[in-house]
Amino acid sequence: MHADVVIIGAGLAGLTACHELVTAGRRVVVVEQENANNLGGQAHWSFGGLFLVDSPMQRRLGVRDSAELAWQDWSGSAGWDRLDGEHPEDHWGRRWARAYVEFAAGEKLDWLRSVGVSFTPVVGWAERGDGRAAGHGNSVPRFHVPWGTGTGVSGPFAQRARQAADDGAVRLLFRHRLDELVVTGGVVTGVRGTVLADDDAARGVSSNRDPAGDFSITADAVVVASGGIGADHEAIRRWWPQRLGTPPAHLITGVPAHVDGRMLEATARAGGRLVNRDRMWHYTEGIANWNPVWPAHGIRILPGPSPLWFDALGRRLAFPALPGYDTLATLRHLRTTPDLVEHDHSWFVLTQKMIEKEFALSGSEQNPDLTNRDLKLLVRTRLGRGAPGPVEAFKQHGADFVVADTLDELVAGMNGLTGRPLLDVAGLRRQIVERDMQLANPFAKDAQVVGIRNARRFRGDRLMRVASPHRVLDPAAGPLIAVRLHVLTRKTLGGLQTDLDGRVLDDAAVPIPGLYAAGEAAGFGGGGLHGYNALEGTFLGGCLFTGRTVGRALAR
Repeated sequence: MHADVVIIGAGLAGLTACHELVTAGRRVVVVEQENANNLGGQAHWSFGGLFLVDSPMQRRLGVRDSAELAWQDWSGSAGWDRLDGEHPEDHWGRRWARAYVEFAAGEKLDWLRSVGVSFTPVVGWAERGDGRAAGHGNSVPRFHVPWGTGTGVSGPFAQRARQAADDGAVRLLFRHRLDELVVTGGVVTGVRGTVLADDDAARGVSSNRDPAGDFSITADAVVVASGGIGADHEAIRRWWPQRLGTPPAHLITGVPAHVDGRMLEATARAGGRLVNRDRMWHYTEGIANWNPVWPAHGIRILPGPSPLWFDALGRRLAFPALPGYDTLATLRHLRTTPDLVEHDHSWFVLTQKMIEKEFALSGSEQNPDLTNRDLKLLVRTRLGRGAPGPVEAFKQHGADFVVADTLDELVAGMNGLTGRPLLDVAGLRRQIVERDMQLANPFAKDAQVVGIRNARRFRGDRLMRVASPHRVLDPAAGPLIAVRLHVLTRKTLGGLQTDLDGRVLDDAAVPIPGLYAAGEAAGFGGGGLHGYNALEGTFLGGCLFTGRTVGRALAR
């Protein structure tokens, strides 16, 4: 068959490009190796947060934001340092980042609303940073939560693709795995691949890879929107950077098994340039899913600022390795400290009062109130007594949770989980008491306590996200809870280098005719618009922005 455009991948970036192309009257084929249950890709599973700048939601909560402040935060976080040489790896990523910040401060909100994405009043303060005004982190809350969580973002684009397929404007080819980009005279003219045997597995569940035939499609252009390498632990370890120390022997996985990076290698074989492959975004607050969907399925805790964080040997982590502050600084500390390298875990220690207010779990399926747009349930679970249902379920069934009335019992349970007496109750007690003494006044020198009080000055955090300061060892706040944390794989920040139209570049920085890339496959734009660090709410937004840009460029 022939199409104006073939899009590889039916995730958010691919569907956004498809939407733009169909709107412009182009004939599109979307090729996806999984079945129709997976339309919408990883975005469906996400919490759905989106980075917006100077939004009405921020202003209603008293937040003063601007494009200038957002760009200062983004550039300080990115730390681009590959800008020299004939074809620098960071050149296009930095340009994409500037364009994205302007988009987030401009037409992004109105455009999202026009395609059917709506927002809750909630604005979160994710990735608060390293404590420097010009360094990593968000200076203000920018994490906007949509109604429907990830499904509320991917759903409108998935529905448009289904409708376009019913109308004959799009062909959705599921269970079609791309193996090769066809290059004719230096121009990408189509794709070849394998038809996989039918498999009616539920969304996210691993499917068979049994071949059932071959296929080929010619096209005027091909868009690679196939995601990153988050489920390929071997590839993650191969590209793991020295600056982050030794990769853990044990990883849990934050994306379905089909996020395998195959198309990155196939595109490189066709001449595409892969850059910044050593830049990754993995979380240190991962817990094993007690009700898994895919292999080694992990869930990330989105923590408030109050839990005490201890390494595997029972030492409290120091600023900026605090809950919700600096993801990669924490990962680097845990993986480069010599006596921690053999250990793949760390610990949160908190109270029932903290978990009720401060624990959120990343994932659409872990947030039924927001995902199902249930306002009554939202008020009851986020503002009422008790932890949200999914959090309570993890507390009861999760393999990484210990609950106890006394610290002695808690530490005994923590050592029981690891099978080794790594933790000393006297040492933990001393550190907890030292922290608790900082709460006697409305001011303190402990950086975490200062951060808690700062967070509660933001109306949204005080209302829904941050528990009132209290002593960890106060029996009235109990019981005590410990959570064993693992490294959770998630995003690759490098990828195919693209210009500002999304055209894939070769090693000489020349666009390859007929070849485009969007989403995580393109490092969310240019092969690395995040640089070294993400500000959160920027992954789905990067898929939307790159897909929209590529679709509009091809439509022109």
